Amino acid sequence: MKRFWKEILCAGVLGLALPWLLTLPPGEQPEETQAPNQETDVTAEEQPAVQTVTVLLGDGSAAEMELEQYLTGVLLGEMPADFEMEAKKAQAVVARTYALRARQGHSKHDTADVCTDAACCQGYFPPEDYIAQGGSQEAVAAAEQAVAETAGQVLTYDGALIEATYFSCSGGRTEDAVAVWGSDVPYLQATDSPGEENADHFIDTVTFSAEEFAAAIGADLEGLPGEWIGEITYTDGGGVDEIEIGGEIYGGTDLRRALGLRSTAFSISAVGDSVIITTRGFGHRVGMSQYGADAMAVQGSSYQEILAHYYQGTSLETGD
Repeated sequence: MKRFWKEILCAGVLGLALPWLLTLPPGEQPEETQAPNQETDVTAEEQPAVQTVTVLLGDGSAAEMELEQYLTGVLLGEMPADFEMEAKKAQAVVARTYALRARQGHSKHDTADVCTDAACCQGYFPPEDYIAQGGSQEAVAAAEQAVAETAGQVLTYDGALIEATYFSCSGGRTEDAVAVWGSDVPYLQATDSPGEENADHFIDTVTFSAEEFAAAIGADLEGLPGEWIGEITYTDGGGVDEIEIGGEIYGGTDLRRALGLRSTAFSISAVGDSVIITTRGFGHRVGMSQYGADAMAVQGSSYQEILAHYYQGTSLETGD
């Protein structure tokens, strides 16, 4: 009998409590009755994938990095800290496009997608090393901002990621891809790049003795240098296409490599027993000029306008 009345009493209490529980807002239900959070209770397969890139480091090891974090280091390694934000955003898009295209099977390396050598792939400066070597936290924050505000954005042409080449300074005009690499690329065409006069290597002059010059190009030259130089032809971008030296024809890109010149946009002259070469710009001069991008940003251009200028006919898209 006592058990019978106890059961009746429990039922009555539950009957009174149940309507109260059902009327509580979802967020105020007792912990043991709260429904699973439909926004956070997601399986691993449904979580958005974090893009990564495999980077060949200076010591020869390879490291897998989150793409967006890697790009912050690229901006610190590739672009001066005092460049305008819109130029940095353009650099972030270009660097992202370059890395993702390399990951798609266009890498120069067997064990990694990209390396940290600016002369080969893209420069890279880890933020912690940047700070330790005298860089400012403000510069790191600006690089992070440029990456974040262009998150996922890449350049495409006909639906495919472009070959997003870039360089320091053009000397006033960029170069056609065909003039440097022999292949015509519709979005890598010569274009004006004004406002670069403050670049570190807008103009450089180097002097060779007659012996040094002849040895560097592997030629057996006689007489004075003033007698060696013949006809010179130029590319659409203002670089040396071909030059006659001692009766032989040399390509501008070959001469740049042999002599260690900063660019193929050069003039050559001879004074006595010396050869004097003056170059304009620094790099292969194909694609985006970093100093040119900054000059456009100073004049009020957006990063979208900068990219459209240097990579004509391309589309700015947000990748998956």
